[in-house]
Amino acid sequence: MDKVAVLTHTLKPEVISTLLGGELPVSVIKNNRYISLLTSDALVTDRNAEDNSLDHAIQAALTDETRSVILTGPEGSGKTTALEKLVVGWAKGEHFQNFPYVFHFKLRELNSLTGTLSLETLLLHHHGNVPRESLPLILKNPAEVLFVFDDLDQCKQSLDPSAHTLCSDPSQAASMPCLVASLLRGSLLKGAAFVVASRSTGSLKFLSGTMVKVLGFLKPQREAYFNKFFPDPIAAGKARIHMEKTLGFYDICTSPRFCWTVCSVYKSLVDAGAKLPETLSQLYVNILVHLIQSLSLNEACSREFISALGKMASHCLLDQHSSCTEEEMNSFGFQQFLTSVGAFLQVHGDPSERRVFSFHSSLMQEFLLAVSVFCDNSTPGGAEKMLEKHKRHAKFLDLFLSALSEPLQRRPLESLLGELNSDQIMDFKKWFKSNSEQTLKGFHKEKHQHCFHLLHQTQNESLVKEIITPSARIGISYGDLSLQDCVALNYVITCLGELEQLNLYHTGNLTEEQAEMLAPTMTLSRKICLSQSSLSAGAVSHLASALSRGITKKLDLSHSHLGDEKFKILCAGIRDCKLQTIQLAVCNLTEAMCEDLVSALTSGSSQLRVLDLTFNDIGDQGLTKLCKALQSPLCKLQDLQLHGCKLTAASMDSLSAALCSGQSELREVNLNHNTIGERGVEALCKSLQHPLCKLRSLKFFDSDLTGSCCPHLMAALMSEHCSLSELDLSVNDLGQEGALQLCQALRQPGCRLEKLCLQRCELTEPVFKELSSVLTSGTSRLKSLAVGIHAVGDQGVKHLWDAVAHPSCLLEELDVEMTGLTDACLEDLCAAIRASKTLKTLELRNNSLTDASVPAIVEVLRDSGNMQEMNLKYNDFSEEALSILDKCDKIRY
Repeated sequence: MDKVAVLTHTLKPEVISTLLGGELPVSVIKNNRYISLLTSDALVTDRNAEDNSLDHAIQAALTDETRSVILTGPEGSGKTTALEKLVVGWAKGEHFQNFPYVFHFKLRELNSLTGTLSLETLLLHHHGNVPRESLPLILKNPAEVLFVFDDLDQCKQSLDPSAHTLCSDPSQAASMPCLVASLLRGSLLKGAAFVVASRSTGSLKFLSGTMVKVLGFLKPQREAYFNKFFPDPIAAGKARIHMEKTLGFYDICTSPRFCWTVCSVYKSLVDAGAKLPETLSQLYVNILVHLIQSLSLNEACSREFISALGKMASHCLLDQHSSCTEEEMNSFGFQQFLTSVGAFLQVHGDPSERRVFSFHSSLMQEFLLAVSVFCDNSTPGGAEKMLEKHKRHAKFLDLFLSALSEPLQRRPLESLLGELNSDQIMDFKKWFKSNSEQTLKGFHKEKHQHCFHLLHQTQNESLVKEIITPSARIGISYGDLSLQDCVALNYVITCLGELEQLNLYHTGNLTEEQAEMLAPTMTLSRKICLSQSSLSAGAVSHLASALSRGITKKLDLSHSHLGDEKFKILCAGIRDCKLQTIQLAVCNLTEAMCEDLVSALTSGSSQLRVLDLTFNDIGDQGLTKLCKALQSPLCKLQDLQLHGCKLTAASMDSLSAALCSGQSELREVNLNHNTIGERGVEALCKSLQHPLCKLRSLKFFDSDLTGSCCPHLMAALMSEHCSLSELDLSVNDLGQEGALQLCQALRQPGCRLEKLCLQRCELTEPVFKELSSVLTSGTSRLKSLAVGIHAVGDQGVKHLWDAVAHPSCLLEELDVEMTGLTDACLEDLCAAIRASKTLKTLELRNNSLTDASVPAIVEVLRDSGNMQEMNLKYNDFSEEALSILDKCDKIRY
């Protein structure tokens, strides 16, 4: 096979480069501008870029065992150039020298072959580089043959072997699709090797072999491409950075063809001293202006030409055809423009043959359709009808329409096409505004995000403020935003000027790029929710920077598994910001991060009031370090949540010292689910009796307390200096003796306790009786009492019903869950509710009330002026009884 002839044929340009078509593969290869594409392996391996390149992937995949390699990727991703580079490399002796014969075919061009032909004819007459005398040798040794098929998806007829009667004789005539299908199946020239390229489509599932997904250009490849395109490195850098900022979040930016178009547009704008486009729509306005100007048509002809292109675009979208025949083109109104379509469309075939026409990209196809809608002079409503008609096939149509509905966006086009149809535009804007307002009142985040994309394309700040009213629910979770979504959301919030809550709950992986895009929005958000999320170190850095510059007062990072290293980065922002509350529950933090936290809390500029470290293993050493901050006059912390932090009595002396240091502002400490024990309680009770201790809430839920702790608690509660108003001792084995000691303290006039939780504390009926006495003593300040999960039955709880009915009782909340109540308590319960002037909520879950109680309960709640809620879940009610309960809005069941 004459490699020189193959090389000459491959490197012979058949057409010229166009703005939309991209730089010709021949030009890319000749001018040494080829940049090897990346495959999908680049996203899942740590190998270098060369190992993940398409060239390497093809060579590695094509072995004696694997005879077919299928390249898949979107339009313009560089597959055609890669295949031509492969053929050129073979012809130059660089690779694949184990194949003496390489045949390169483009299926789009073979579409013009009608009728039947044999494989011999195809190789001799439609390849042109095979001497006739070599053909028998080729057919005899198929293992030495490599077929390179491009544009497999562009074949007009199916290549599925099941759709053809396959042939095995190279001299047998068959249709072109049948020949290709027979080759790929192996019934014809079995043993030959194949490298085929196709857009990603489900219609090629019949292909077998190694699939290689072509990614195209990621950031490093784009940087290399821009550097090769622009002679001036500074200009290349500016252009690339602008593209990454305004367009880099679109999938199309991985396309080498699109990068060529962008570079060409940018260069012409820079040379003219014009402003670079800020949105995708503005880019396509610039492209279309350039193309129309290149035709030198008058205004009327230009408008007629765009209208024809719009009809073609609609036809291809609706019928899912990638190309049109000349007859179809004439039906769209192209008769006088067929010689001018080369700048806009791909043209295959000679004028003397059956030519086919297609769009270079689906984006330009949709943009031309959008422009043609507003060129249409028919009755208004066309835009909405067009969107409905094309909604299953057009991805960007409404984005382009929203942009073109703005005068500033469409003005460059109107200078060439004349004024667009104002009635159509006003009709679209009316629909757009109404639809957006309705969408933003809902809870579908995908619809919200799409609305933000439309607003971003308009680049109209006043329109954003007009559409996003207080009734818009923009506080719903926007977790797992794409980079494109981040840009649109950021534009909208920047226009609004501030946001009550940026809710990114359950974001799977917040990357550095996404956080960078959202940084301005973060600075404008009063609350930021990133709970149940995962953040990269780069994302945390941008978050910290946004906190230090912004207005955020509350940050929720609970269950984000942040870790010590990332928290260290975050501390830079906490040190100097307006943040008042930070939730760090379940963030994989340890004692190692406490030094950084102490430094932030004592910086002098930290405003932090609430710190939630729930279920982080900081341990006693971590808390001891943290207590250094609590004793500093610069620390403003008031609420410290240490739930499940693996604390013991060993760190309670440090905490006690901090509480009575005179510097601590702590009002609430949560020590739930720790092993505090008697010694720890004793240490803390000493601080509660100190005149400088300001603590008002202390929680010991499930903290290994026993009755021996109660004398210490009793002494603290009876102290004149104790300011405690809330105490939670639930799920501790206090027992009857310990609880009765607490009651002595509660009876004292100086005891300030208002909320007491004693659930599952091994209490008995005598304790309930004593609590009743406390509540009716006239000295108790208790407003909330939880004594659930005690099997005292109706008789035990009756003491509390009597107390509630007493005029001296101040209770507003009472929890008697799972205390063994039956219908026998109904009379006392109803009497208590009727008599009480203060009771608002009553917790009766997990008891044994039945249908017989329902009418009386409903009646007493309806008549009560102060009762707001009764919880009756998990009692013994029938479906019929539940339907009666449902009629009373004060009852939860």
